[in-house]
Amino acid sequence: MGKETRIGILTAGGDCPGLNAAIRGVGKSAIIEYGMRVFGFRDGFSGLINCDYKELNEKSLSGILTLGGTILGTSREKPFKGPELSDEESILSKPEKIKKTYENLGLDCLVCIGGNGTMKTAYKLYQSGLNVVGVPKTIDNDVWGTDYSFGFYSAVNIATEAIDRLHTTANSHKRTMVVEVMGHNAGWLALYSGIAGGGDIILIPEIKYNKKVIKKYLENRQKGGKPYSIIVVAEGIDIPLKKDGSTRNYSAGTYISRIVEEMTGLETRETKLGYIQRGGAPSPEDRIIATGLGEHAARLISEKKYGLMSAYDSHEIISIPLADVAGKTKIVPVDNPLIKMARSLGTCFGDTLPQE
Repeated sequence: MGKETRIGILTAGGDCPGLNAAIRGVGKSAIIEYGMRVFGFRDGFSGLINCDYKELNEKSLSGILTLGGTILGTSREKPFKGPELSDEESILSKPEKIKKTYENLGLDCLVCIGGNGTMKTAYKLYQSGLNVVGVPKTIDNDVWGTDYSFGFYSAVNIATEAIDRLHTTANSHKRTMVVEVMGHNAGWLALYSGIAGGGDIILIPEIKYNKKVIKKYLENRQKGGKPYSIIVVAEGIDIPLKKDGSTRNYSAGTYISRIVEEMTGLETRETKLGYIQRGGAPSPEDRIIATGLGEHAARLISEKKYGLMSAYDSHEIISIPLADVAGKTKIVPVDNPLIKMARSLGTCFGDTLPQE
């Protein structure tokens, strides 16, 4: 018999629905199909640094498919950030501590489940000599190299339901409602939930908006007998600096709400969904996506294929080099078919008025 394969699993970065499904997908496949031993590190890369782990078995992985959050915990620890320690110092650097934990446990591979930052760290660990496989997760749908990953569709469902509910109160009070959703650099969540929820204006980081266009569009709606409007805003849209060059201390949704009321005189209210988008049980789509990506990661390890990330190419699960993923962000193309479709239905993206 050959050497028993040992693998580690961690979840890093922000939490999202589907993390437990991914842990289960990796762990159960590794244990049942390939006879591996599986160790889960607590609180992301902090667990590796501090050698804080627990062994996972089939029983501990049962019943977690539908659970939100992560049974391993997570953190935003970035082991390669911060000052490097000199050779003269007796304290090991964080990457050295990670390597020591990896070697002391006799691991054959580390599975890193997370978003862009996690994939970047995973690649650096791979460069340092560790065997690593990545599994992408994201609320923002912005991990490069995969058509979709888990977390996104659950967030779309939550955001869409919120927009649906705001339609009724907006209509009752004849108000303009501004809904801020997640999306620092990419507007996928605002785009999908905005279209699904019937948003009248959708503002995303990839399309530069014009205040005058927004004003004219809302005034045209009023003249056309439409007494209320829904504006869906990605948190990462550009907000002008103050006159002194300093940054404003309020969110994108608050800014848009203020300028709309100032420009139009329309009664305007803002709703910021925030961490609500991260919470709760994963949608059926995200459970399937997470399970598939996790199972594929275990298969890569069984084939001794490292330095890769599980990914979706349309409906097929593939693997791509972490080197291709690290440091990149998948943004919304301005010619995306969904944008074209929404424009044809009269949706405004803040750059031009419909039919212009």
